[in-house]
Amino acid sequence: MPYVKHICLHSNVQKSLEYILNPDKTEELLYTTSLNCTTNAADAYLQMKAVYEQFADDKFNSPPPITGNGTVKAIHYIQSFDPKSNITPELAHKITKAFVRKTFGDDVQAVIATHVDRRHIHSHIIINSYSLSGQKYYANKDSLKHVREYSDGVCRAFGIEPSPNFKGTGRNIEYNEWEHKKNGNSWKQQIRDEINKLIPEVNSLDELLLVLEERGYEVKRGKYISIRAPGQERFVRTKTLGEEYTEDSLNIRIIYREVGAGTALTEDKNSQLWAAYSSIIGDVHILAEQQRKVPRKQNISLPYSADNDLDVYRLSAQLNVINKHHIVSISELESRIKHIKKEYEKQRIEVNRLIDEHTQMSSLLEQIRTFHELSKKGELSASEELKLTIAKQTMQQNGILTIADEIRLRDRSENMDKRIAALKEKLENCKMTYDVYVDIASTYREISAEDYIAKLEEEERQRREREAKKHRKKL
Repeated sequence: MPYVKHICLHSNVQKSLEYILNPDKTEELLYTTSLNCTTNAADAYLQMKAVYEQFADDKFNSPPPITGNGTVKAIHYIQSFDPKSNITPELAHKITKAFVRKTFGDDVQAVIATHVDRRHIHSHIIINSYSLSGQKYYANKDSLKHVREYSDGVCRAFGIEPSPNFKGTGRNIEYNEWEHKKNGNSWKQQIRDEINKLIPEVNSLDELLLVLEERGYEVKRGKYISIRAPGQERFVRTKTLGEEYTEDSLNIRIIYREVGAGTALTEDKNSQLWAAYSSIIGDVHILAEQQRKVPRKQNISLPYSADNDLDVYRLSAQLNVINKHHIVSISELESRIKHIKKEYEKQRIEVNRLIDEHTQMSSLLEQIRTFHELSKKGELSASEELKLTIAKQTMQQNGILTIADEIRLRDRSENMDKRIAALKEKLENCKMTYDVYVDIASTYREISAEDYIAKLEEEERQRREREAKKHRKKL
């Protein structure tokens, strides 16, 4: 019986479509299909976009808000089959197609790709969050429960019964466990290695977890982040992977990975923030040297030291930002945070306006293409005659009367596309600055409470108690 999970796509839908429609993973697209859209990433994206924007009060490629994830544009389901079931790629793909129709109905927009590049066959399904008739699909714990029930029912109809170690909380891990032991590594190390590889490539913790899920890892968000590798029996909390992998540490490693690298700190005695930071950095540096605080490495490939301490690095990086951006006081910082938030939303509205205008241009260019195709054709059917008339009227209404008009429209469309891309990049940089400023404000409130060092020492005391307790258990 396959295991089903889902990922909500708030952005990058086209990137996800391109990933699942990888010829190397699908026997040159042999095991791919689609419902109510084409089996091509670029075309499927545009077709889903058209349906989504017909029913949603939002743009399909709108930038996310400065805080939170924004609206769900599409839902990415993964249906993984147990290797012990010996299901062929053909049967797996057939089951997935039946499952999608049974679960979401005949008017769902979906792209289905069965991947055969791993030992366990698994199918990817990306559905538009709106159906052709405007039905809204939701992805939560309750909906996932129903989706899994439909998946089980379809499998039984095809004569696939549940495997004892693959249904519910258990998973088949025999082969994977053997392979890990043979190679001398562990599940935890596998997860650490994957996270370390991704940190230089992602812009946020949410993006890190999303990419992990796309690569077959399962992620649970609660009080703690828990991850399970493909084939692993139990989830592991990231905090048990080491102090460099707690939620706070991962955020620091991502946000400050390139902040102020190699830049000398300039003393500013008139800065309220500089005075607070400089004194606390010195104290944390001493604690790190004396090993009296939780050892958290900023660069996990190097030995732990005061210079490779995540707390010292974070505080120094924040002070670098304070100096570079000439921030003198916490009130000034908070004022900048408000300004950035306001400016971000203003630019986001402008991007959405341009996206709307660009969509209209693209629609007009499509009518021009239809006009030229049908004009060159010989005898036309009644429906083609109607399409030709509509295309001609649309062109006339928009002042497209000559080839020169068409060329100008294409140039405008291309320039606007570049402008939208540039504005989106600007928004990403704006959001990154906002996240850094918010983190600095939060840290300043901590160090201003005058118990920052005591907190670090208490964390170290608790860590040593845990280590001693583990040691006693082993004895």
